[in-house]
Order: sequence, then C-alpha cells, then structure tokens
Amino acid sequence: MGASVVAVVDSAVAAPPEAGEAMTTWKRWFRHLFTDHGSVRRAFPPAAMRAIEKAIGEEERRHAGQLRFAVEASLPLGDLFRGVQSRERAVEWFGRLGVWDTEHNSGVLIYLLLADRRVEIVADRGIHGKVGTTAWEAICGEMQQEFARGQFERGVVLGVRAISDLLAAHFPRSGDSPNELSDKPVVL
Repeated sequence: MGASVVAVVDSAVAAPPEAGEAMTTWKRWFRHLFTDHGSVRRAFPPAAMRAIEKAIGEEERRHAGQLRFAVEASLPLGDLFRGVQSRERAVEWFGRLGVWDTEHNSGVLIYLLLADRRVEIVADRGIHGKVGTTAWEAICGEMQQEFARGQFERGVVLGVRAISDLLAAHFPRSGDSPNELSDKPVVL
C-alpha cells in the first residue's frame, strides 16, 4: 500500500499519470470498478469499526486535538476519469467532514482509499506546523505494514495511537476539552 501525507497548508495536486503508465491506469480502473462497500465491510466489519471508534474516543481524552477516520471503497467514476488521486480526495473530505474546523486547528484525518490501497494523513495547520511531514509519513508506513498483513483494524488503531502521542505532546488536554468531531468512523 502507498502512503502520503498532506497538510492543508501544504497540499498539492498530484500530476496525472504519464502515457507510459497506461497499464497502471487500466489496473487502477479495474480495482475501482470492483472495490465496493462490501470490500470495506470485509476489511472493517462492525466490530472493527466499534473498536476504532472506541480507540479514537479513548485517545482524544489525552489531548486537545481531534481525530477522524474515513474509509472510501473507490472513487466515483467522474473523479476516476479525471485522474483524481487519494491525496486530493483526502483533502476534499478533510474539508467536507469539518476536520479543519477545530478550536486549536489540531484536527487530523486518517483517510484510506481502499481501491488504491493508499492511506493519507491530513493534518490541520496547528498540528502540522509543530510535527512536520516526516512524522506523518512514519505513521502511514506503520499503518501500511499492518494493512499489507490484512490487519486493517490494528493498522488504524496503531495510527490513532501514534497520532495521539503527537497531539498529546503538542496539544495537551487542559481542563474540559469538548469533543468537537464525532469519533465514529466514516464510510464514504
């Protein structure tokens, strides 16, 4: 699985595939056409989604940051046709889910595009400015290792905990911090 990191302030549009990558493009189309919500349910059965929600809730008690996990089976055909990459889609969902709208600008989205086997971490400017790209890439790498073994729940929980360690270091909980975003994983 591939990984990349996006900070809203540092986002960039991925270049479309070059002509020499036609075979890769066809493989990608095939994966997107045949990866559906059933694929998401197999990777993340209800018990796994509950465990991820519980982990997010428990970890958020350690810091003033906010975490969201979203998994998307595949891209809509129009986006696939336009060559949209997981990075662009993650930034879009970061906005649509309101992860950017937290009191301390410390929202973090873990986004998984199952068909592309890509995990993205999109961090708001408050936390990204303190942590930097290298830390996010390391977390994505750890998650990918678990995903490659078919351990999707374990990979996400590992990522949630690692991100929470960074949030706790830079945005420690002080007093009664409200839960600004739902802890429930989102299937897009």
